[in-house]
Amino acid sequence: MDGRRIAAVVAAVVVMGAVPAVASAASSLTWQPCATQQESAAECATVDVPIDRARPESGSARLALTRLPALDPGGRIGSLLVNPGGPGGSGVGFVQFGGLASPDLARLRQRFDVVGFDPRGDWFSTPRITCDPATLFDPALDRFPSSRPGFEALVAHNRAAGEDCLARTGPLLANADTQSAAEDIETIRVALGEPKISWLGLSYGTELGAVYASKHPGRVRTMVLDGAVDHARPLRQAIIEEAAATEDALVRFADWCGSSADCALRGRDVLRFYDDVVGRAARGTVWASDLGRPATADEISAGVYNHLYIREEWPALGKALAAAGGEFPDARGLTERNQFLSPIYGAYRAIGCHDFPSPFTGPADLGAMAGLLRAVAPHSWRYSEYWDFTSGCTGWSIPAKNPPQAHPVHGAPPILVVGGAHDPATPLSWARGLAASIDGAALLTRTDDGHTGLFNSACARAAEVEYLVSGVTPTSGHICR
Repeated sequence: MDGRRIAAVVAAVVVMGAVPAVASAASSLTWQPCATQQESAAECATVDVPIDRARPESGSARLALTRLPALDPGGRIGSLLVNPGGPGGSGVGFVQFGGLASPDLARLRQRFDVVGFDPRGDWFSTPRITCDPATLFDPALDRFPSSRPGFEALVAHNRAAGEDCLARTGPLLANADTQSAAEDIETIRVALGEPKISWLGLSYGTELGAVYASKHPGRVRTMVLDGAVDHARPLRQAIIEEAAATEDALVRFADWCGSSADCALRGRDVLRFYDDVVGRAARGTVWASDLGRPATADEISAGVYNHLYIREEWPALGKALAAAGGEFPDARGLTERNQFLSPIYGAYRAIGCHDFPSPFTGPADLGAMAGLLRAVAPHSWRYSEYWDFTSGCTGWSIPAKNPPQAHPVHGAPPILVVGGAHDPATPLSWARGLAASIDGAALLTRTDDGHTGLFNSACARAAEVEYLVSGVTPTSGHICR
């Protein structure tokens, strides 16, 4: 979708009466103190889930949980489960290390037990998805091959990476899909002793939440899906829409940077500067001190992309980009922010290949899509997440258990979907598509920059908090400008 266009939100006024606190059943969890500097009241527990519910002999996985007990026990509503995205993001880390510490979110801390969990295979849950980083990511690999040998090299690399991850992880890797993770949420709900849960899902957490709501609509009290992923979207369409959204965000950053006193590249043609840095990286002449080698063009682009997530980080992005293109270039400020060598990249790839498997049938097919990618994203085409998923899953050896499909939600209370007109990762069209698949959903539109309202918009945060506490959705057509 063209991120520069903002369509009017067409939705009926959806209002749910305030939901009183409901007495919880006895919890089966054993909570232990696990205080951090950011959250002194944090408590931790674990819960076991089957690796493959159709095959009990496959064994079990242990999910890690962190809870911040409601600061107002008398006004406690229930449990609010949080997923910060990914796939591969840590709900435990997000909650335990201050992800909800903003004063704007204080009412959530007052009224809910805030519960973060690490989905199967992620971070502190066991077994953890484990891959050899050097096998998973090869900086010399062409992710846009135009020849049969190049395509076959991509396939062979991804097949070897998948087989390595499977050997290191075991049977969990074949069951690391979102459908399985959604059933784990139901296990967590039962273990918490809650008749219903509230949910705050960001980015990938919107897909996970929507799948849970489609399976267990009667167990949802309230649900925020912020930075919406529409899993029903055909992959080829989603690739192009997301690439266009990333390009839009880069152009908006460049427009701001070229005229802002807060940007190190003020007065420059920022898009030309960006293209020059990426071009030099493609020739191997941009050093990255954190890597101890020249950065690749893909690594430069991925680092810029990740800075676009948070509007407040744009000055840091200007500084990092200027350093990468300076007289003595060092791309560290960009490369240390890309995810290729991050601890969660294995989980990101493995879960992504279950949910977003490659649609490519050969070099001509992949080349045609790459051409479309360049057409809609002439500056930023070297990195977008859906291309990372689909090119990285071309040849992946583990069958996909949850390819793109509709997850309609019928019978749940009103759900709040939040989308951004200039979100670099999840286009507004995805939020519209997801909202249309949920009976009675309310759509809140942001016209500002960055990925998710929770991280970028005081207006969106206020609307999300009010809805989660009261159960009342914003009025039809609500826009955060």
